[in-house]
Amino acid sequence: MTLDLNDPVVLGALGVVALIVVMLMLVLRAAGRSAQAAVPLMTQLAALGQRVQSLSDGQQQLSGGLHHVSETQAVSQTKMIALVEQRLAQVNRQMTESLQGSAVRTARSLGDLQQRLEAIDKAQANIEKLSGNVLGLQDILSNKQTRGAFGEIQLHDIVQKALPADSYTMQATLSNGRRADCLIHLPNPPGPIVIDSKFPLEAYEALRRAENQSQLIEAQRMMRIAVRSHIKAISERYLIEGETADGALMFLPSEAVYAELHANFPELVREGFAAKVWIVSPTTCMATLNTMRAVLKDARMRAQAGAIRKELAALYQDVERLSARVANLDRHFTQAAKDVEEIKISAEKAGKRAHRLDNFDFEELAQDPPAKVLRIER
Repeated sequence: MTLDLNDPVVLGALGVVALIVVMLMLVLRAAGRSAQAAVPLMTQLAALGQRVQSLSDGQQQLSGGLHHVSETQAVSQTKMIALVEQRLAQVNRQMTESLQGSAVRTARSLGDLQQRLEAIDKAQANIEKLSGNVLGLQDILSNKQTRGAFGEIQLHDIVQKALPADSYTMQATLSNGRRADCLIHLPNPPGPIVIDSKFPLEAYEALRRAENQSQLIEAQRMMRIAVRSHIKAISERYLIEGETADGALMFLPSEAVYAELHANFPELVREGFAAKVWIVSPTTCMATLNTMRAVLKDARMRAQAGAIRKELAALYQDVERLSARVANLDRHFTQAAKDVEEIKISAEKAGKRAHRLDNFDFEELAQDPPAKVLRIER
């Protein structure tokens, strides 16, 4: 048996035992000193011995109680240890499950994060590529010649999508030696129309870069001068009486420039109308070209009207000839059906006669009228 010295019950019991031992030692020492004492002293010693015996019995009882208490404490301690071990196992299991779930969620989150990082990397690459393209476009638009080529390419792409290939000419040379960016071959009226794509963007770029009111006023002034000069140049170069239409188109390769002119420079738009130079953007140019395509289609229909009438007359003759031949074929089919019916009647009569001959019905044969000779008309 193991005694827990930290238990208050055990400590109390040990204190009582120590007190009893001390008392016994004192009594024995007193008994040794008074060995020659009188008989009353012996009587007292006997009484004291009885008391010691009773104390010994009490000590034994206390020892049994301590043993019982110790066993009870051992059982309780065993149960407590089992309960603690069970709780520790449960906590360990819960911690393991929680850690496993956290690990799975962490792995899933890391996978999602990896996918998002890959998407971000792709987007970053696209942004870098787009930045390079924007810088390249800025380099193109900063040079006058490359900007003109860019406008011509954009105009050619729009015209190519809107009109047939034989209805326009790119870089057409006119009788005055001027070369038009695009010449639309419209019928008279109105006649061929020129589209010019060389719009000066320096003034518009200065207008965008203006940082104060004075720079803005100067940029607006330069914008008016540049647009007026370009309208005048188109009117003088591409409006040739008897060769081209009495109007031309000024193509702006940017919707922003077109919106800027109509929003803040409406007088320039009116001056363009007065000079018969119509300003168009990529969107409005596509709408204008669709209208021109309808005009071209109508003109070609009128040009081909005689040929269409001739073909319709030939088609009418073919239909009449087909109707006559169908009537002849129907008549032949009717005659053939009649002949087939008569052949069936003759075949039935021949079959009946053969049947009677097979049965030797000579009397019935004598009574039948003579057979008619089948005549087939051809």
